[in-house]
Amino acid sequence: MGNPISARMPAVDPAAPDPRRWLVLAVLGSAFFIVILDGTIVYVAVPQVQEQLGFTEASVQWVLSTYLLTFGGLMLFGGRLADLLGRRRIFMIGIAVFTAASLLCGLAWSPEALLAFRVAQGAGAAIMAPTALSLVLVTFTDGPDRNLALGIWGGIGGVGGTAGLLLGGPITAHLGWEWIFFMNVPIGIALLVLCRVLIRESRNPGLPRTFDVAGAVTVTLALVLLVYGITEAPATGWASPLTWAVFAASAALMAVFLVIEKRSKAPLVPLRIFRSRRLVGGNIVLLVAGMTVDGVLFILTLYAQRVLGASAVQFGLMTAVLTVMSVVGSFAGQFVVTKRGFRLVAAAGMALIAAGSLLLTLMSVDGGLFRNVFLGLLVFGTGLGAAFVGAQVAALSGVRDEESGLAAGLADTLFTIGGALGLAVLSTVAASRTAELLGTGAVDSVTAMTHGFQSALFVAVGCALLGLLAALILLGSHRSRGAARTPETSATASGPARNCGSTERP
Repeated sequence: MGNPISARMPAVDPAAPDPRRWLVLAVLGSAFFIVILDGTIVYVAVPQVQEQLGFTEASVQWVLSTYLLTFGGLMLFGGRLADLLGRRRIFMIGIAVFTAASLLCGLAWSPEALLAFRVAQGAGAAIMAPTALSLVLVTFTDGPDRNLALGIWGGIGGVGGTAGLLLGGPITAHLGWEWIFFMNVPIGIALLVLCRVLIRESRNPGLPRTFDVAGAVTVTLALVLLVYGITEAPATGWASPLTWAVFAASAALMAVFLVIEKRSKAPLVPLRIFRSRRLVGGNIVLLVAGMTVDGVLFILTLYAQRVLGASAVQFGLMTAVLTVMSVVGSFAGQFVVTKRGFRLVAAAGMALIAAGSLLLTLMSVDGGLFRNVFLGLLVFGTGLGAAFVGAQVAALSGVRDEESGLAAGLADTLFTIGGALGLAVLSTVAASRTAELLGTGAVDSVTAMTHGFQSALFVAVGCALLGLLAALILLGSHRSRGAARTPETSATASGPARNCGSTERP
């Protein structure tokens, strides 16, 4: 018996823009928001989790690390899975896994149970994030609408990260740590219902229905080892045999992955995708942007609490300026991208990130949050929003529908790995410089810490300048040589670029 609702619906032209695309973006953006929120809201709850579940000082950091490892390691796999099996279907599976795991995290009865459920939650997030972005790409065609959608997407990421810092304290204090997980449950259920109603299924029937298992296993293990090595390096030491062994194993697996992909008839990652300078350049800028934002926020958190004596809530309120300005930068960036191209936007964004980081190096022992942090975050946030939009548009422009999940997974993976790397590098620089100064006996501990934080921020300036250089060299204007070709010209040059998959209503 046929579906009576589907029978009454008029035929939908797969090539036509979805008339409900902005509602679709709201649903996808909400899913992205809770994924980003969950990456930061747990920070504030860690002390209460440790006390109530009996974590040791050494083991409690795995509440954060297990989510990060799974999330960073599986995003490329999750994005490609959506391309092969249907984006809406895989997106809904990701939401269901994330929601169920969130419920179980709140009900966790032991450290081992919570860590296991955090792994499942990270797996759900790794499916949701790239698949949601892939759905944005197939919902909005190249042009002003897509640029605006990506600008909104960048703003959502900024709001989600700061909202975690703002909401984590009150929720943990008044409701208990369990509710930072329980709050995801009704949101997840609502998203599942709305997905069924609003989002079209999209798949490409021309893709081989075989799955590159060997490629998926090797690249996932390589990424997990890479993220693990980066996050553990500050504790074990960058020069320790364990750190080098982990990085060597990751590199070896990545080499095996490349050999597998070169020989596979249906590769998980077609290597020809890296022939695009825009894609490579955009992902490098995203990597550097991730390094700067996570590393700088971590350093500023330590400075605010250990040097200035500010509370987590006070610092969270101060970081609201970064959120607001990143939204401003995102919207301004998407407007300029349409007029002047993504190279200008990405380069200007990285220059502002460098300038904001430089302003933050003026921090002092007897300073204040407003005097030493506000202006730097204002400039930094504007640059972050612009750089993110410019780099993301470059990395995703002209991507074929059948590879949108792959491209989205790659962009999300590079940004996440950048965050882990920036946090590890800047924290190591700060700790090393602090220890060096304390060893001389010439300064007190607070002064030594402040100088250590300044050294780390100078490294952030250097990273941002490298991102600026990458944007200038690798990113061309969307006006040059058909960088943002229309669907028709893309199809002529390299086969059907859009409208190559079937699009169905629920």
